[in-house]
Amino acid sequence: MPRLESLSEVQRQMLLGFPCLEQATTPWQPLPQLLSQSTVALVTSAGLHVRGDKPFMTNPKGGDTSYRAIPSITKASDIVQSHTSIGFDHTAIYQDLNVTFPLDRLHELAARGVIGRVAPTAYSFMGALRDPRPLLNDTGPEVAERLKADGVDVVLLTPT
Repeated sequence: MPRLESLSEVQRQMLLGFPCLEQATTPWQPLPQLLSQSTVALVTSAGLHVRGDKPFMTNPKGGDTSYRAIPSITKASDIVQSHTSIGFDHTAIYQDLNVTFPLDRLHELAARGVIGRVAPTAYSFMGALRDPRPLLNDTGPEVAERLKADGVDVVLLTPT
């Protein structure tokens, strides 16, 4: 992540004026059963998708608020990143996808009985959105409904 003083004046002013939505409440739901009996899903803002899927696009109006469904059985070598941002260092993700998308770790936890099972589908959004309202109003609730339909009890969010 670059420091403000290392950016151009235009970039610095853009970031200083960047809108930040504040929520009046924090959504929280207590876990109704043990984690070892729970279905856990992974949701990230790393702009990941399965190789061959439509890449995330940089939208001059504020970013791509769509999402990509990633089957939980997908191998790390078949997952690619199309997230773009001037302040995003991709090095760690190229070395080990689990840094931001710990799907392998979730499968290990399920095998050890720490979690009940890994949800059949993980989801990826693209971060660096200037206006997150379409995500909050449209695509986010759509993914939430899909997670509910899959019987997901816990969602691990990995912001990037």
